[in-house]
Amino acid sequence: MPLYDVGGYKLYAEVHGDGDPPLLLIMGLGGSCKGWLPLQVPEFSKTRKTVIFDNRGVGESEDPGGPFSTPELADDAARLLDALEVERADVLGSFLGGMVAQHLALRHPERVRKLVLVGTFARPDRKRRLLLDQWKTMIARGMPLEVHVQERLLWGLQDETLEQTEVVDAMMRFFESDGAPLSDDVFLRQCDACLGHDAHDALRDIHQPTLVMCGRNDMLTPARFHREIADEIEGARLVTLTYGGHLVAAESAPRFNEVVIEFLDEDARGS
Repeated sequence: MPLYDVGGYKLYAEVHGDGDPPLLLIMGLGGSCKGWLPLQVPEFSKTRKTVIFDNRGVGESEDPGGPFSTPELADDAARLLDALEVERADVLGSFLGGMVAQHLALRHPERVRKLVLVGTFARPDRKRRLLLDQWKTMIARGMPLEVHVQERLLWGLQDETLEQTEVVDAMMRFFESDGAPLSDDVFLRQCDACLGHDAHDALRDIHQPTLVMCGRNDMLTPARFHREIADEIEGARLVTLTYGGHLVAAESAPRFNEVVIEFLDEDARGS
């Protein structure tokens, strides 16, 4: 079982492919790193070492207990790079993973070559706070897993995708097949980490080449959040994919992967 010590507890991680510079993928709220396996890892690992891992308390990763913040999760990621003997990597994070990636670039700038932020925010507005509090309430009141998964898909997928019954059913089966990859308690703490995230005033201290991506029909993190991030990070590139909602990496996977690879490969030899 590929567990790596990050300072008193261990994180589950997988390494796929070979080649430099390595790419670290950071999963979002409530997700396991296995979510990267069907659509992203096969493409990214063709030309580079691709690292996926579960945040603390998720999947096989150990839970040290207590609340945690996005800066602390960023420190976990930096220590994982130490354990893997990766000095510097490209970093891609989605939603919670994007928040963690922001702090990884801020707290450990020497470890990040390029940054890709997907479906995320620099700080939550009132609506996102209300939504995250609602999700916490659903969990606290013991809502069945299928109800919670359906709720998240309603926010995560655009209308056109929701009309594709077979696709939605397949996603439901994926999320429900092995049960939730984390306990209700860890999910609640992840929500609290999202609620407490605020990197907005520090974004100008991010100097790595940055790609900010979203789906045009993202309801969970609308395009304005991504414009805000791109405006604050000097030289950041904003790409809005025409087809896709919050789960644009799945809904528009071929184009999503193509844009990411093109960005990461620019000037790669000279880095």
